[in-house]
Amino acid sequence: MKNPKRIRKRFFISLLVLITILVFLQTGYIIWNTADPSKTCASCHEIRPSYDKWASSAHRASDCKTCHGTALSKGMRSIKDISGRILRHFSHDSLTEVRLNEKQVGKMVDLCAECHQNEFSKWLTGGHSMRFTDVFLNQSQNKKVLPDQQCLHCHGMFYEGPVDELVSPVDTTGPWHIVSSMHEVRYAMPCLACHSIHTPGLTRISPDYANPEQKAYNLPATYPKAGFYDNITKRYFRADELSPVHTLQEDTTLLVSEDPLMRICFQCHTPDASHHARTVDDHLPAGVHEGLSCTACHQTHANDAMKSCRLCHPAISNCGLDVEKMNTTFADPGSPNDIHKVSCMDCHPGFIRKQNKPD
Repeated sequence: MKNPKRIRKRFFISLLVLITILVFLQTGYIIWNTADPSKTCASCHEIRPSYDKWASSAHRASDCKTCHGTALSKGMRSIKDISGRILRHFSHDSLTEVRLNEKQVGKMVDLCAECHQNEFSKWLTGGHSMRFTDVFLNQSQNKKVLPDQQCLHCHGMFYEGPVDELVSPVDTTGPWHIVSSMHEVRYAMPCLACHSIHTPGLTRISPDYANPEQKAYNLPATYPKAGFYDNITKRYFRADELSPVHTLQEDTTLLVSEDPLMRICFQCHTPDASHHARTVDDHLPAGVHEGLSCTACHQTHANDAMKSCRLCHPAISNCGLDVEKMNTTFADPGSPNDIHKVSCMDCHPGFIRKQNKPD
């Protein structure tokens, strides 16, 4: 007959060993998640390039787990992802770049909003905060243009799958519906469509007011803070890395602002392959506003341009016209003063004739 005391002793010893192991694992897990990323995440050579970019970015004060989570933060999904990376490592199918998947990109919107509350609130009021339902359930648009994979270049950079698994039916008759309920609430153009966490940059600092020689604008120049994520190459391009804008009006090349941020706008608000202005969704400034940057009138994030006229024009201009009461929107096909193409003659039809009239 077994000795009860010996059984209890073995049980308590086993329990103590188990507790010790758990404490050891928990301690190691905490140390790993609080240690310098250069000694943890970046110890893997596949992750080192991403770490080096992050270390020179404005987000270097935020550690890796803030955006990527920890080994257990997502439960079994995290363990599955990490196990997959380890398997790929030892199968010589190494990861060249660590990327967030579509679901993680969607969750990043909330994480970005925690720090960038002002920018997020403005973004919500602008056209770029549209959801997949706003894009692919737009009956007016769907009746004119067949929803296809090309739509995802601007309206779904991080969507992972064919367009027929996003919206159904893929035709111009409808009625249309979003296939998966998770895409009904997901943003079509999340923060990471134009911003990258790892973009090189400087953390904002307050100037040394005790030093009269130092001024805020003497801080070192940084790279553009925005860019464009290309869903075909799965790469993020800074604004200054994008191709310059080239658009024709009849046979003349339009003057384009040197502002690199315009190149981001031009990725979606672009003419067709002929490069002629006003084709497809082109809104490059022409006429009297030729050469202006989009950001000269449109607020960043909110895209609002309602109050932009007053920045350059008085309430009543010297010719007696109140520009703030004129119909200047491109959204109205009948607008006589579309701000993107308005000319001197639109407001002053007799101007040239009077100037050329002989004395």
